[in-house]
Amino acid sequence: MEIIKELIESEIFQIILKLLLSSFLAGLIGIERSALNKPAGFGTHAIIGLSAALVVMASEYMAIYYNIDASRIPSQILAGIGFIGAGTILRNGINVRGVTTAAAILSVTCIGMAVGMGYYDAAVLSTLIVFFILSINHEVTGKFERFEILDISLIVEDNATKVIEEIEDYFKEEKIVIQSIKKEEHSKNVSINICATYDEKRIHKNQIISKLISIKNIKEVNDENHSF
Repeated sequence: MEIIKELIESEIFQIILKLLLSSFLAGLIGIERSALNKPAGFGTHAIIGLSAALVVMASEYMAIYYNIDASRIPSQILAGIGFIGAGTILRNGINVRGVTTAAAILSVTCIGMAVGMGYYDAAVLSTLIVFFILSINHEVTGKFERFEILDISLIVEDNATKVIEEIEDYFKEEKIVIQSIKKEEHSKNVSINICATYDEKRIHKNQIISKLISIKNIKEVNDENHSF
């Protein structure tokens, strides 16, 4: 029992506990966000949670061993790195890319600060944990994500307004959320571009395409890879 108590109270155990617990708790929130089709999911939240814990731990380390106010330098570094992280985030319609990369940039910044402070144990452990999180990120989020993006274009021969109304009624019935609808008139036909999100646990993409094809006056349905 005495050995276990000493182990729990040891510095290395506390480092592991804080880093893993911060990753786990933040990752839980990320899983919930992934289930609702939000841009930042498990990996992003877990890395940011770990990074925040590491900054606090490293600052405490500096205060104890160097007897200085360690809060000013980390705060300035983190404020500056935010601009670099923001530069990795790209938005294309409702698609958001680069959020996890931005979180990883934040993480390696924190790791670099920890190494510079001489907090080697926490820096090495953080590196291993972040690497592991990034390795399993897609596998974990894939098990919880339910919503998919539907990005299609329709060729309509006549009465495009009525066709759009019928599509909106169908989508509302199936709880498909329309993000945008754009209509472009050509010489003979009307092109309608629709971007929406749907719950793949509730309805399959092929079912949606089949329904759209059956609507009167819709001549053609195109998605990213196929034409119907």
